[in-house]
Amino acid sequence: MAALAKGGRTNVLGFGLRLLARLPFLFIAGQLYGAEALGIYAYALLVVELTALICSIGEKRGLAQRLREGDGSATNLIADSLLVALVFSCIAAAGFFLVPAPLFPNGMSSDLDRWIVLAIPGYALTEIVLAAQAYKYDIGTTVRARAVVEPWTISILAGAFWFVPAIGDAGLTLAYLFSIFAGLVTALVPFFKTYGRPHGWVPHPARIVPMVVRALPLAVTDAIEWGTRRVDLLILGWFAGPVALGIYWMAQQVASLPQKLKTSFEPILGPVITAKLKEKDYAAIARQVCQVGFWIVAAQAGIALALGIPGEALMGLMGDAGEFVPGTPALAFLLAAEVVAATAVVSEAALIYVARVRNLWVSIATLALQAALTVAAMLVIDTLNFADPQRADIWRAAAAAAALMLSLGVASVVKAVMLGKILGHSINNWRWALVWAAAAAVVVGQLAILLPEWAELALGIPAIIGVYGYIIWTRGFGPEDRVLFSKKPKPVEGENYPVRGQPPI
Repeated sequence: MAALAKGGRTNVLGFGLRLLARLPFLFIAGQLYGAEALGIYAYALLVVELTALICSIGEKRGLAQRLREGDGSATNLIADSLLVALVFSCIAAAGFFLVPAPLFPNGMSSDLDRWIVLAIPGYALTEIVLAAQAYKYDIGTTVRARAVVEPWTISILAGAFWFVPAIGDAGLTLAYLFSIFAGLVTALVPFFKTYGRPHGWVPHPARIVPMVVRALPLAVTDAIEWGTRRVDLLILGWFAGPVALGIYWMAQQVASLPQKLKTSFEPILGPVITAKLKEKDYAAIARQVCQVGFWIVAAQAGIALALGIPGEALMGLMGDAGEFVPGTPALAFLLAAEVVAATAVVSEAALIYVARVRNLWVSIATLALQAALTVAAMLVIDTLNFADPQRADIWRAAAAAAALMLSLGVASVVKAVMLGKILGHSINNWRWALVWAAAAAVVVGQLAILLPEWAELALGIPAIIGVYGYIIWTRGFGPEDRVLFSKKPKPVEGENYPVRGQPPI
């Protein structure tokens, strides 16, 4: 629990740093490049990151178990993973460079856009290097790479490239490419200090092929879990134009800020769970999943309320003449989706080790459900008569976000029940304090939206977070929860609280 708490504190800091860096990028991208260019960039990003994730062969979460169970040098085991990822990603990058149509179905903003394929090997290698550092409980490297270097690099370069005539419209893709490799370099420096260079390492198919075969279910699971956050973009791109896609992507980027909280817990949660699995301490695993699950739900709900209530003013900042304001309904659904998805994410952190194949099937079913709901909503909207085609696109964007929220909610229930049956202990992240805190935040938020827009954002967001956080701290947090904010965690009498229900305050 102390390791989880330390990782949690680091990730909360990382979230704050990421927020400070990400918002300038969204402002620069919206103001300088516009919705249409963002739509083209977003679709290319979708294909690049999905391909890179598959090429990393599931090592983002599977590396911890392989290092714990493997024989021989950890450095050599990681080298096997890096080699496979590099080979796969380079093949994929070459293919997309020669045939860029799958990345740019609506055309490229510039011929330079096709060089974004170089981000595929950079992204895949960074995932593995950061997972290796997390195995040593080093989350600081992830924070520096993902929350400081990458977002600030893309923010600064996206603005700078706009003023370079030779680059112009390709500024977004080139800034993204540079940010990926800046993050990789940031991760490699501590990685080599921790593990050093491989000694006596010789790649051999007899060792690498079984590793790839074993990793396939997890790689597919990672791709599907990631795909549930992108299939909406894919389907929306088929039914709507690049402008609507750019508006939706902007809303998705704002909503994905709280998502970073739960995904950043995965590197530290994986090694902790694998250690308890080796001891067959299933009660401890259930307790850790519930503990981290509540932390994530509590934090994400507060952030969702703070960003969602003044959502119209927030989206108005991103472009000229309110270009992105129509994406506010989609933003609300996307923020809600991040909250309901938290239980599925923390449950999956254990399921990938105890029920890898069953978890894969649930993930596939979730993706299929989301795709079916999204397509059905698109077809229904097509039957309606809209005076303005752009208004129809805004309805499509909101419907895609609602389909995501519903499918992730179903996945959370199914995965929590499945994990509870396997461990023999219930998985329940719910506490009534969430209701009281949310109700108070809504009241404060309704007062905030009466203010001018600048005050609504500058004063309203901190006020919403402040009242929400106060109630969660006083009414929702028990002794174990407060370990998250203690630099020197101490044993508490509540250490063995039952998994189900809320510890007495």
